Amino acid sequence: MKKYTAEILGTFLLVFIGTGSVVLGGLGGALPLAQGFIGLAFGIGLIAAAYAIGPISGAHLNPAVTIGVFLAGRMPAGDVVGYIIAQIIGAILATVAIALIVGFGLPGGYAASGWGAGYTSTQALIAEIIATFVFVTVILGVTAGKHTNMLAGLVIGLTLAAIHFAFIPVSGSSVNPARSIGPALFSGAEALSALWVYIVGPVIGGALAGIVAKTRVFELD
Repeated sequence: MKKYTAEILGTFLLVFIGTGSVVLGGLGGALPLAQGFIGLAFGIGLIAAAYAIGPISGAHLNPAVTIGVFLAGRMPAGDVVGYIIAQIIGAILATVAIALIVGFGLPGGYAASGWGAGYTSTQALIAEIIATFVFVTVILGVTAGKHTNMLAGLVIGLTLAAIHFAFIPVSGSSVNPARSIGPALFSGAEALSALWVYIVGPVIGGALAGIVAKTRVFELD
């Protein structure tokens, strides 16, 4: 339970800071110029959570990461469902906290994931698969064997920020089903109808990264 509680808290922190920058900070109305600041908000939120609860649960904070870690052979099957449920709970609680501040039924929603103008759901799906594969590959790489050090959380957070810099205009740059599920539940039918992209894409990307890592390509002897 300590690990699951840590995942709830860590995912809450990540989603509250990240989506809070859009909803509370007003950065959503300043795109595309603000995408760098949004990326930094998510990246810094992840860094903060990683150092806060990483020693307890590993700070997955993301079902795609948990799936990748499992397929790489680095966690028991019995923990997978508990981690994912905890992450989704954390994301929902973060969205509820934001809604308590700005009010429920906010026009425009609560920073739910969605693809950019001029892009299709298929293009967004491809972007989410590739971006999540890159993200989870970095995580599995910097936490493997002799790679592991105190800078791992910083590298992972900066990678998430960089992914947001590149992919916000295309897919909104979720790479995290929990991050997308929480806001979507409070953002209306359109957000819910798009949610499948942000579940399927990251899960595929995370799974591919885990399978690649299983080959021990990241391990140092």
